Amino acid sequence: MQRLMIADSSDIVRTVAKRILSEIGFLVVEASGEREAFMRCQADMPAILIVDAALEGALDLIARVRELPTGNKVRIYYCVIEADLKKMMQGKRAGADDFLLKPFDRKILSAVFANLSAAA
Repeated sequence: MQRLMIADSSDIVRTVAKRILSEIGFLVVEASGEREAFMRCQADMPAILIVDAALEGALDLIARVRELPTGNKVRIYYCVIEADLKKMMQGKRAGADDFLLKPFDRKILSAVFANLSAAA
């Protein structure tokens, strides 16, 4: 079972995403802040990391995770509220692999992550 971390300051977003992603086969870990997420990545790097753009220190988190010894192996999704090209490019420069638009629901998360869960 692949580990997936959700770094988002919203308890509701983390809870809903965890429920959906657990149902499609991920072991989901939560982090409510940049520092907590980074410490969890240092201890046990997830296969996938979802970072909310509104999280304080989000871009720093992505860049710092990429600098870790296994940071190049994690697939990082930068979660944005709208397709804001400037914000998306900042995420890409920090090291994000892909983007996820909020608000998301079961259909969106299943479409994006079901194949990744099955690939484990």
